[in-house]
Amino acid sequence: MSLPKKKVLLIQPSIYDDRGGLLKKRRLQFVGLAYPLLAAMSPPDWEIELCLETIEEIPWDTDAPVVGIGGMGHAMNRGKDIALEFKKRGKTVILGGPMASLAPELVEPFCDAVVVGDAENVWLDVLADLENGTLKPRYHVPLQHLSTPLPRYELVTGKRIGQFLPVQAGRGCPNACSFCSIFCLYRTRYFQRPIPEVIRDITRVKELGFKQFLLLDDNIASDRQYMLDLCRAIEPLGMTWLSQCEITVAKDDELLAALTSSGCTMLSFGLESIQPESLAALNKKWCKPDEYRELLIKVADAGIDVASEMIVGVETDTLESLRRTVEWVASTPIAAPKFYLLTPIPGTDLYERYKREGRILDPNVFTYTASHAVISHPNMTTRELNDIFWEIYDRLYTLPRILRRTVLHRRFWRKPGHFLFLLGVNLYYRWQIKKRIAPIVM
Repeated sequence: MSLPKKKVLLIQPSIYDDRGGLLKKRRLQFVGLAYPLLAAMSPPDWEIELCLETIEEIPWDTDAPVVGIGGMGHAMNRGKDIALEFKKRGKTVILGGPMASLAPELVEPFCDAVVVGDAENVWLDVLADLENGTLKPRYHVPLQHLSTPLPRYELVTGKRIGQFLPVQAGRGCPNACSFCSIFCLYRTRYFQRPIPEVIRDITRVKELGFKQFLLLDDNIASDRQYMLDLCRAIEPLGMTWLSQCEITVAKDDELLAALTSSGCTMLSFGLESIQPESLAALNKKWCKPDEYRELLIKVADAGIDVASEMIVGVETDTLESLRRTVEWVASTPIAAPKFYLLTPIPGTDLYERYKREGRILDPNVFTYTASHAVISHPNMTTRELNDIFWEIYDRLYTLPRILRRTVLHRRFWRKPGHFLFLLGVNLYYRWQIKKRIAPIVM
């Protein structure tokens, strides 16, 4: 059966909070890259429409016969509901993204096809099969190298987005952290795009009037020489940028200097815990918590702001160790600390281990959120886990502590606009915390 129209509606879903409400915002700071890339890969006779649900309403009456839905982590909970509604309306629904890739069997009942893993090698096949009426239930061609066309940024620049656009450098990570969806998708493989491609995209972002970009890479320090060469290529463009990587980057003075010179203004580090035994339980014992403070100070002294992500509920955690963590974080130059309750993601090694051990209390993964305990813990009850999660946030996001890490920062007068932006981020997180909405990167 032929399609009535060659048009796809691509939806980046929002998420549900712990009360079941849909999280909406006036402005989306972190814009995904997957859909502008898919649009760039699509043949010119295919029309692509994009909806960012966090800042837009879903066009339920779209004339697109095909709906594609992705989203990271808990966004798939909402994605499933959107898929079911469009199925009722007679649309062909395609699901993708990390959770769909890690556990496609969980989402197959809600759609007509699942794209597993990276879409570059299958997207044209999906569109051709849609035209021919031969859509397959699952598409998966493992990534062998990473090269992509110029994203169609114009699909998002007219929307209420933040001050930067995403540019991808690499995918994957050589580390093998058991909780991490990236490891379980790529199994320690790391792919880099050719540097001229990356620079082409950054140049386009600059042409569109942006002074800043988000460098998408699961660990930009995975290949030292690549990162050095990329920084040297970025520097002449006069842009500023932010990204994420492992904290060991601070041990390399030459690389840290290159990051600063190229315009890097913020790095996010997955610290997870300040307890060595907790890191060992997550297969991340290559991190040394006794080095964290010194390394964070080195990054900050290089002029790069620090964001962090840490986990609450590792099996070695106690109420006392987590309360010590609060004071430790407050004593570091971390500008925007974030925490997540340990929630095993289906398809990860950690999920499979906890499932074998009978520690998963709620089998319905579509109800999981970043702030609701779903595992049994040897040292705390579920209630205690939930309570300590919010206690950590309440204590770190007091007004005095927010002011100390932003407008009262010793480097405030070097970059007042930047620190005022960080103040706004911290105050927004505080507002979310007061409403018992876990701060997330959106």
